[in-house]
Amino acid sequence: MSATDLATCTATELLALYRSGQASPVEATQAVLARIERLNPRLNAYAHVAAETALASARASEARWQGGAPCGLLDGVPASIKDLILTAGMPTLRGSRTVDAAQAWDTDAPVTARLREAGAVLLGKTTTPEFGCKGETNSPLTGITRNPWDPTKTPGGSSGGTASAVAAGLGPVSVGTDGAGSVRIPAAFCGNFGLKPSFGRVPAYPLSPFGSVAHLGPHTMSVADAALMLTVMAQPDARDWTALPPDGRDYRIGLDDGIRGLRIAWSPTLGYAKHVHPEVAAACAAAVHRLADLGAQVEAVDPGFDDPLDITCGLWFLGAWTLWNTLGREQQALADPDFAAEAQLGSALTALEVNRLQLRRGALGSQMRQFMQRFDLLVTPAVAVPAFDALPAGHSALNPANMLGWTPFSYPFNLTQQPACSIPCGLTQGGLPIGLQIVGPMFGDALVLRAARAFESVQTLPRPPLS
Repeated sequence: MSATDLATCTATELLALYRSGQASPVEATQAVLARIERLNPRLNAYAHVAAETALASARASEARWQGGAPCGLLDGVPASIKDLILTAGMPTLRGSRTVDAAQAWDTDAPVTARLREAGAVLLGKTTTPEFGCKGETNSPLTGITRNPWDPTKTPGGSSGGTASAVAAGLGPVSVGTDGAGSVRIPAAFCGNFGLKPSFGRVPAYPLSPFGSVAHLGPHTMSVADAALMLTVMAQPDARDWTALPPDGRDYRIGLDDGIRGLRIAWSPTLGYAKHVHPEVAAACAAAVHRLADLGAQVEAVDPGFDDPLDITCGLWFLGAWTLWNTLGREQQALADPDFAAEAQLGSALTALEVNRLQLRRGALGSQMRQFMQRFDLLVTPAVAVPAFDALPAGHSALNPANMLGWTPFSYPFNLTQQPACSIPCGLTQGGLPIGLQIVGPMFGDALVLRAARAFESVQTLPRPPLS
């Protein structure tokens, strides 16, 4: 196969090629690294590329395949890690000039450790806004990350580097984080599949300063790859005391069982989203018709809660203020102005206000648990708008509406901790991807993947027209 073909293969396809001897991990890794060298200067998807160690890992994987003894489910698959997640041997700068690169980087976060154990070839670290603080990917440290479909547009955030890399063929799988939509927003903007699992399904260490809204999830070119990734990522790690009990599940099993008979609630606005782009609304409505054609019982219904933007932003700003207070004055002077503004907004919250936000969050979670007793799945647009212009950090005044008002469908399900994904469902007339969000009941990760796979079977995931 040509280098271009190998670089645009899914992880599942690469593993089949290794198994049959038609390609090797070294060939695949070389193909991806060559593509990174060519396209990353244009896209700025990687903050750090570890070419030599990746090739060494690929050679070790190739030897295992030649000996008929691959070490795990991802043996030889090129993968990247968002630069919020600790990775031994690589700096984790978190998109920030406040982090000292000259320190020992000798710890793997749980998800990094699981990928290594499964034999993944770690290519490097993907870009993030400072501390993952916003839904677009720019920072004073790494500059602007760009969308492979149109480099004048943002890939979204905060897992924007991850999304840009996967869409552009700079590694078929990547690990992102999602605190208010940070996996699903860039998946929608870049035409990838992105999954936010149930909170605690993927162990984390250290825990996010933004608290129990922060999830880790896979970003992939196919649903099968996400099921493969989640099977690896969900393995237990004692360092995360909030992690769910391990279920030992292989998320690939039952993936193709279809959705006939499932009860799906279709909510095009969640009852409060007033500014959904007409092309987004039309594409998502057409996608829901496809779900019905696949045998699902679809009912148009809103869950019945008010926009929880103030809850999300209040808790998020509190996390920013907490993190801000770990920085010295010299570090604070180097910070992204958007992060500084979030911290300042968080500083104004009283203990009483925070507790009230937590109680309202609990009421929302209870309401959604009850709503999901009536339905197997809830479907909405993933993001209300297509990708917008890629601009530098600090380009607009930071306030809740500017920060998240354009993504009203994502953040509620961080508050409720439910599994949710974004899957491509079409393109705008201007050629930008549109995402459909599928939300499951708490712990219903396998069901979300199954529904996404059913939709994928009748709607091909598009690829960007890169040259």
